[in-house]
Amino acid sequence: MNHVATRAQALPLADRAASLVGSVIDSSTSLLAAQTHDIVRFAMGSPADEAVPLDEFRDIADKVIDHSSMTYGATEGEPVLLKALVDYLGGTTDPTTADRVTITAGGMQGLDLACKIFINPGDLVIVESPTYTNGSATALSYGAELLEAPMDENGLIVEALPELVAATGRTPKAIYTIPNFQNPSGVTLSLARRHQLLVLAHEWNAVIIDDDPYGLLRFQGEDLPSFQALSPGDPLLFSVRTFSKILAPGLRVGWVDTDPALRQLVINAKQAMDTCTNVPNQHIVAEFIRRGGLDNHLAGLRTEYKRRKDAMQESLRRHLGDRVTTTDPEGGFFLWLTLQGEDARISTRKLFETALAEGVAFIPGPALSASGKFDDAVRLCFASTTPERAEEGIIRLGRAMDRELAALRAGAGA
Repeated sequence: MNHVATRAQALPLADRAASLVGSVIDSSTSLLAAQTHDIVRFAMGSPADEAVPLDEFRDIADKVIDHSSMTYGATEGEPVLLKALVDYLGGTTDPTTADRVTITAGGMQGLDLACKIFINPGDLVIVESPTYTNGSATALSYGAELLEAPMDENGLIVEALPELVAATGRTPKAIYTIPNFQNPSGVTLSLARRHQLLVLAHEWNAVIIDDDPYGLLRFQGEDLPSFQALSPGDPLLFSVRTFSKILAPGLRVGWVDTDPALRQLVINAKQAMDTCTNVPNQHIVAEFIRRGGLDNHLAGLRTEYKRRKDAMQESLRRHLGDRVTTTDPEGGFFLWLTLQGEDARISTRKLFETALAEGVAFIPGPALSASGKFDDAVRLCFASTTPERAEEGIIRLGRAMDRELAALRAGAGA
């Protein structure tokens, strides 16, 4: 008897498989790796190679990696990292205590833990629009129904939420927000709106999933207090943090900050995922912080990222002028670019293909919306590219826009 499944035989997939939508952002890594021509890479939100303290990591690894680094670690995190991290955060706008922190495999695991613990199939989850769609995709994978909420230069328009929620006839279970230098827009949630969002969360008994990979990367303006600082000990706050943007994404080390009463549940949920976060990398990060390297490193990043942001904006003014507008972030990694005038007719999904052929990559706006909006916009990462390369990338983007606009005009003439 032939037990090999035929091509026509349906696999017994779980219902949730249809909600596993994947990530256009992450897929771009493989797409770019397959290209054989020179490409200026504005797509991935990753630190530049030169921004990673590789020599320090090598020196630290040589000194701290031993047999204790090669066995299982505590699920909640290595004690040396928990202590170093809590001590460091005490001097920031995001202080915490050891009984609140669980070390994770990057920020994405933190988002997965939040959704795993709070989201039932059919639950309503508010997401920013545009947003980091890896986050909204995680909510979808647990069966959430997404309610997209608009943004402006002061972040999520919290004032619009009551009417949007009322129109659904039910209250949200969670609110997913990226409050500082938001991915992809670069805007920051104002202090007044942070207070308003806390009030609404308590009115609805909805957890705020506070995703903040960029908060330590402010390079101008005044720091704003975190949700935890505004509402200490609030059980409706689930804060997700990572070293991916401030040290290196390949470390896969991050943390979540939660009510201490929730911590054991977070540990239980994590134990069903990976037992513990990468132990050698936890030891490396802990020693890097303990030596005092993080402050100097962040100071250098802030200076350099402001230089790169300013340079990219100047290149955009010089080569594209009033054909585009951009946000003006005070930190983080990203500019949100919107096509103007006749250029707004260009589909940025189509523009992506033409731009890739011209030698520049970005993330099209529809990839950053749960419902595929923003076909006139793109996300550009300024952090990963030198001003000189950014200049070349903007020139190439202009050529791609010229090609697409010419094709539209030719089509209209036909």
